Amino acid sequence: MSAIANRYEFVLLFDVTNGNPNGDPDAGNLPRLDPETNQGLVTDVCLKRKIRNYVALEKDVDAGYAIYMQEKSVLNNQHKKAYDALDIKPEPKKLPKEVEKARALTEWMCRNFFDVRTFGAVMTTEVNSGQVRGPVQMAFASSIDPVVPLEVSITRMAVTNERDLEKERTMGRKHIIPYGLYRAHGYISAKLAERTGFSDDDLELLWRALINMFEHDRSAARGEMSTRKLIVFKHDHPMGNAPAHVLFDSVKVKRVEGEEDTPARHYSDYYVSVEAEDLPAGVSVDEKL
Repeated sequence: MSAIANRYEFVLLFDVTNGNPNGDPDAGNLPRLDPETNQGLVTDVCLKRKIRNYVALEKDVDAGYAIYMQEKSVLNNQHKKAYDALDIKPEPKKLPKEVEKARALTEWMCRNFFDVRTFGAVMTTEVNSGQVRGPVQMAFASSIDPVVPLEVSITRMAVTNERDLEKERTMGRKHIIPYGLYRAHGYISAKLAERTGFSDDDLELLWRALINMFEHDRSAARGEMSTRKLIVFKHDHPMGNAPAHVLFDSVKVKRVEGEEDTPARHYSDYYVSVEAEDLPAGVSVDEKL
């Protein structure tokens, strides 16, 4: 399967209702915030995790779609699979001296692990499989408006130990935001895709993952999260026909007129538009959702 031939950028809009889209472990799992603006934040790592989880569900154990960075995986063992498949003996922390063998190991990792050929990976551990710079990169998502984190008290009727049977019910806390619409930007390089083998089939799988990743990520903290909009810019030339920021600026997200003074509580409180007629030559736009 040949690599993609075009450069892409995309704008992803998703929202959360009465949930915590991305807790901060350094702040007691509070929703991540920009301290200067109080806009909510969701890290790129968080979004990539959800993409990986979706691909693992859709593709299961299909050849070429294994997930490298998965829960409880031992990375050295992942790298050793390449050495075993190519019948190469690993040396601690070193790639083989033969350039062809070193390149073959990295190519095997790209060919067999979806997230390696998509996002890249630094695989220079004790069992060294090289480094890969991935064609798909994402920035932090930030909420359109400031969000207000709430701390909600909860109780648990059961106890953990018998010695606690006579005690009062266990009290706990969970953190939510009532509503937040988040915007994230993504970048896909055709030239870097040539190096990893990221194909058109991989690209279509990525779009499906971005649209459906929250549908399979329900939890008590993220019961109502949804992808609301996926706007894709496609360049005619593999190197691109316009700067990414120019394309992102053409996507406007505003509050519905007359509702600016009340807190947003639903996606319908916003208006999303794309100034498609003003796009630079050689760039087309496709609203996937």
